[in-house]
Amino acid sequence: MINERRLIQLFLDLCGINAPALQEREVVDWTKRYLFEHGLEVVEDCAGEEIGGNANNLIVKVPGTLTNAPRIFLCAHFDTVEPTQGLVIGEIDGVFHSLTDHILGGDDKGGMAPAIEAVLALKESGEPHGDIYLLLTVAEEIGLRGANALKLESLNLDFGYVLDTGPPVGSYVNRTANHDKLDVVIKGVPAHAGKDPENGVNAIQVLAEAVQGMTLGRIDPETTANLGVVEGGTATNVVCAEVRLRAEARSTNVETLDRQIKHMMECFERAATKWGANVEFGYKRHYSSYFVDENEPVVQVAKRASEKLGLEPLLRTNLGGSDANVFNAKGLPSIVVATGMQKIHTHDEHISRADLVKTTELALEILREASKITR
Repeated sequence: MINERRLIQLFLDLCGINAPALQEREVVDWTKRYLFEHGLEVVEDCAGEEIGGNANNLIVKVPGTLTNAPRIFLCAHFDTVEPTQGLVIGEIDGVFHSLTDHILGGDDKGGMAPAIEAVLALKESGEPHGDIYLLLTVAEEIGLRGANALKLESLNLDFGYVLDTGPPVGSYVNRTANHDKLDVVIKGVPAHAGKDPENGVNAIQVLAEAVQGMTLGRIDPETTANLGVVEGGTATNVVCAEVRLRAEARSTNVETLDRQIKHMMECFERAATKWGANVEFGYKRHYSSYFVDENEPVVQVAKRASEKLGLEPLLRTNLGGSDANVFNAKGLPSIVVATGMQKIHTHDEHISRADLVKTTELALEILREASKITR
């Protein structure tokens, strides 16, 4: 049985520690102490050195009593998309909000606290189970970097669950998109904007031309594209000679994604040719999609757990990425467990007490259901 009071306090404590990506040292140290105090075996890896951060992933092993049960994991990440120093949390009608100008950090403390509490509850119950791991990662929000640095081979895991998406609790993400990043540099020609602007080529004008003919936003039900960051210019009296921008596209279909990236590049190239500018591209497939069939054990266990709690085990497609993308790419079957986090990455982010409890009960039931099958 879960300890609701302990769960809620854990969630509040985790959210209260500032933990932007690559700066998670304080929350990692706090969590490590918390886990040790509750009798768990904790190892900190060396991911920080590899990714340029000040902290590492935590790997927590709960040895099993069933030798032929699958070795499974629950995963969540420490980092938040913005700093939260000075965050004040309030509970209003059973829902936790930030009362200050900060994000709450429910992404992903709304997954981490339930994962930890579920493991503690199972350990304290004395129920039989196989080997269970907690994989608590850093730098997820800036490209799944902690998960990429995690050395999974020695753990010999069979499958697992990443608690890192929004409601409804009881549902799962078993299919995600490929995610491409496109960096663009438009090089025009500088000139004095007052004396001889006709001798310059304005990179901002080239950008405007390119965007005017570009298809962005929702391309189809499972494809999106966005221009997210634009930088350039030196002064108002100088024709802008260079603009740098960062863009992305996502799709569950690789051919569709490739066409979208090609379309975006062609728009920039045409505009540059028209205005006499040059354009340079940097392109990377940020992470690959995954699809886990509903007949796989990782899905079947999850569905039974939801049904046992009276929840609908809906299987979902999500265009966002998570550590599950990395784990599946490394050959470790993983799906994402829905939590109660809502309006993530905004200052209106919130999560209810009831959903925190429900997510924890579901995680605990997943651990129980997994112990009933054999490797």
